[in-house]
Amino acid sequence: MSAATDPIKLMKQGVGKAAAELVQSGTIVGLGTGSTTAYAIQYIGERLKSGEIKDIVGIPTSFQAEVLAKQYGIPLTTLDAVDHIDVAIDGADEVDPQLNLIKGGGAAHTREKVVDSLAAKFIVVVDSGKLVEQLGSTFLLPVEVIPMALSPAMAAIKKLGGTPELRMGVKKAGPVITDQGNMVIDVKFDSIDNPAELEKNLNNIPGVLENGLFVGVTDVVLVGEVKDGKPVIREM
Repeated sequence: MSAATDPIKLMKQGVGKAAAELVQSGTIVGLGTGSTTAYAIQYIGERLKSGEIKDIVGIPTSFQAEVLAKQYGIPLTTLDAVDHIDVAIDGADEVDPQLNLIKGGGAAHTREKVVDSLAAKFIVVVDSGKLVEQLGSTFLLPVEVIPMALSPAMAAIKKLGGTPELRMGVKKAGPVITDQGNMVIDVKFDSIDNPAELEKNLNNIPGVLENGLFVGVTDVVLVGEVKDGKPVIREM
């Protein structure tokens, strides 16, 4: 099957495009991380190039987003230079019925949370496989930790009922290192009954920078599905 006819790829492109079409001229846009968001960044760049929209500046949530934004001609700024973000577009690893998220599959959740929380409107782009009844049912919860605190943080996470595991690199010997130079612990919880409480409890562990629970941040979820081999996009 060629990439052009791959329904999953077409669906990700479709969702990314739908999100990009919600971006208006003269706005500051948070640029998320991941495969679906990458298409949104591409389409924002194409809309800028064609003159369909103008005066867009982006705030990237990761090195990946920064590279893509430059590739597609989106001018970038920083949080030092602006006092607000109009809209942020980002993916998620899980979305529950209350629009709470688990993020951090790409180890960028700390910067994503800063940007996505500041945005006046936060749009999440996912495929239907990311929809869950309860957070933590299919995806481990990522927790970013400074290296010196790794052992005590893991012990504290165990006390909260989690089973922690240090995330190791793929095609790299040793642990995954975030854009901030820290490590990621992936945590299995049997059930996350109160995401807001767990988010606070984890972040109160000394040495923990941020965890992947995004509670009460999301405004819109665009869901892509493949039906009869064709991509379908709906709003949650």
